[in-house]
Amino acid sequence: MFDPGDPAFLDDPYPEFARLRAQAPVHQHDGLGLAIAVSHAAASAVLRHRGLGRIWTDASPAEQFVSFNLLHRNSLLENEPPVHTRLRRSISSAFGRGHVERLRPTVAKLADELVTGLVNDIAAHGSADLLEALAQPLPVAVISELLDVPEADRPRLVPWSNAIVKMYEYGLPESGRVAAEHAATEFVAFLRELAGRRRREPGADLITDLLHADLSEDEVVATAVLLLMAGHEATVNVIGNGVRALLRHPDQWHRLREDPGLMPTAVEELIRFDAPLQLFERTATEDVEIAGFRVARGEKIAALLGAAARDPEVFADPDTLDVGRTEGTHLGFGAGIHYCIGAPLARIEIGAALSALVRRLPELRLAAEPRRRPEFVIRGLRNLPVTA
Repeated sequence: MFDPGDPAFLDDPYPEFARLRAQAPVHQHDGLGLAIAVSHAAASAVLRHRGLGRIWTDASPAEQFVSFNLLHRNSLLENEPPVHTRLRRSISSAFGRGHVERLRPTVAKLADELVTGLVNDIAAHGSADLLEALAQPLPVAVISELLDVPEADRPRLVPWSNAIVKMYEYGLPESGRVAAEHAATEFVAFLRELAGRRRREPGADLITDLLHADLSEDEVVATAVLLLMAGHEATVNVIGNGVRALLRHPDQWHRLREDPGLMPTAVEELIRFDAPLQLFERTATEDVEIAGFRVARGEKIAALLGAAARDPEVFADPDTLDVGRTEGTHLGFGAGIHYCIGAPLARIEIGAALSALVRRLPELRLAAEPRRRPEFVIRGLRNLPVTA
């Protein structure tokens, strides 16, 4: 069974996923301490089965992770009905109140400005890091606009998010756990202060709307953090992994450049081809059977999204990048009641970034081999050096 810390596996996990899929749709992974669903059908069943839930267990010792646990205990992502139903209804109402659509021109403008900076960096230095210039700043700028975070505070958001999401990895050293709690504490304090300001001086922002929804202050804070962490991490890594894939398949870059009408299918294909979130856990609330594999109550099983995304039963030639692909539905945004509430905004951001790139840098190419992050669950790059 694969080692999630093996650099060779992290570089290209998909041959190992194919080997596992050919053997069985579900396997027990002793190293991860849970079962993993590797076929598309089995992974989809894990995400949709009502006998499998997101059952939050506080990080321990609890007294050392007060803020980290507060954020997750009150999160939409970590709750099941009836709490999940109330949270999602309230958040969907606030999130859908024109906020996403009103941001469309802003996102396009931000993407174009960031690509202008990338163009200038390449002209001045011969190459530039696309992650640093575009993929990382775009989603945090968009979420900051959505929440109306003051400009001076925006640089603090990404370091907080990066530290907190490390807790989702397996085998994190104690120093990483301490850093995650420290970041969570600062993030919670910042958002409490921001929420207090919006309570006194309401605005046309999402935090103001959340404060008027059926949410406690802890739930407002947890929702804002979730939107940043989920929105930022996923979008950064789809753009990074996706552009890398396109530049390694220049025929597909050329197709997209020549036919911008392919952008909607290209966005979905890039999410599928190199999934930014590789694994998503569930806990059995009753005895469950997935593809013939028994999961006893209290045991965990995970949908291995990267494996499901390359299932030949759903996607023809799944190891081939095809920006015009229309068959099959990827699970990159999840499924069932936990389907990503920010999916429409993520699609807008990814499409805007790619549109600006193909328009402004049609001859874009890799300047050096990108370095990959050493994490398994959240799959991304450390850098993406490009030239034109």
